[in-house]
Amino acid sequence: MNLYLVGYRCTGKTSVGRKLAEALEWVFVDMDYELEVEEGMSTQEIVASRGWQYFRELEGQLLERLSQATRQVIATGGGVVTAPENIAIMRASGRAVWLHAGPGTIAKRMAADSNTVAQRPPLLGSDSFAEVEEVLAERLPLYQQTMHLQVGTDDLSLEAVAQHVLAWLDTELQGGS
Repeated sequence: MNLYLVGYRCTGKTSVGRKLAEALEWVFVDMDYELEVEEGMSTQEIVASRGWQYFRELEGQLLERLSQATRQVIATGGGVVTAPENIAIMRASGRAVWLHAGPGTIAKRMAADSNTVAQRPPLLGSDSFAEVEEVLAERLPLYQQTMHLQVGTDDLSLEAVAQHVLAWLDTELQGGS
């Protein structure tokens, strides 16, 4: 089994994922980082040179490969849920946790994150509050369809989010819920 972290950018997937992997003694994989290494360029450069469709195809191929292994905490890209086959892969090979935050929190985190501009290209033309709201609204049903658990990260520390997920996962692994 794998643990997939899904959600919009800046909701804590990578930071929480590292904590979870350490606590579980599982492998941590950041899909965006892996794609950048494989392609030899940043996400921004991949999208600028080849487009979002190409990036999403690479993402799906990587997810398929990753799903063949187990005992991994995988921080997915925010848009991995836009392909129905990706949702099926995650649900068949593990548990998915949706880390979510409100548009205001996301916009604030994006503004504070120096990597946002360099590594996370805008989806609709700008990283404005309106874009965050629009994309979140579009993806909401997809995140809901994918997830086994949702955790709001607006007002929680990374440690609190990780502890919440670990407590839930302990119950899952023991056959509860």
